[in-house]
Amino acid sequence: MKRIVLKVGTSSITNEDGLCEDKISNIINLLIDLRDKYEVILVSSGAVSAGYSKVKLDRNDLINKQVLSSIGQPKLMSIYKHKLDEKNIVLAQALLTASIFDSRIQTTNALNSINCMLENKILPIINENDNIDTSELRFGDNDQLSAYVCHHFNASLLVILSDIDGYYDKNPNTHSNAKLIKEVNKIDEKEFEKKASPNSEFATGGILTKLISAKFLMENNHSMFLSNGINLQDTRDFLLKDNHLGGTLFKKNGA
Repeated sequence: MKRIVLKVGTSSITNEDGLCEDKISNIINLLIDLRDKYEVILVSSGAVSAGYSKVKLDRNDLINKQVLSSIGQPKLMSIYKHKLDEKNIVLAQALLTASIFDSRIQTTNALNSINCMLENKILPIINENDNIDTSELRFGDNDQLSAYVCHHFNASLLVILSDIDGYYDKNPNTHSNAKLIKEVNKIDEKEFEKKASPNSEFATGGILTKLISAKFLMENNHSMFLSNGINLQDTRDFLLKDNHLGGTLFKKNGA
């Protein structure tokens, strides 16, 4: 069975009040359908947003952000567990740091654990361990973490659900004639010079971190699909019906 990583962005499971259970339910319904066809690893953002709904700390301060993530992570997992219990799906939480991917032994140990979970129909939910590792919070967010998970845990495809419909030839927020690019085989280096501009106040990524992730994956013979995390129809069509109507596929030529 083909293995994929599904990365859920903050905007896909939150609203102005914090975590949105209706949005999470929609994500879980997608997960259930995907598990009939794929081995699925979930990478979920949203912990900082969940924490902020409880304690209003300044999110621009790194220590505060670590604390908010620590507060919000149990809440996030609690909602996932409640929803998945209703579907008789067992979840397992895995908090990783970037440093494990620098160690062959630690990476192998983590992979063995993930393999065991998937073999036993357990859903792994991964997030970075913000309380002891600040690099993702400061520079990347879960986009790059999910790319490393895809590569090191032997998945063929990373699916990123975000607040955008895909990758455009120009900024769709400022250009009404912007066109969605359905497939990208090479990313122009000039794109990496653009400033990241996440739409959600709780998000730490933006299109830049997604392009960095896509480049890393293509260089390592993986693919990435970027699509809207609210309207999941394009993702359903692509993954379940092999019908690429919307969203952007980043794929190396010949892969």
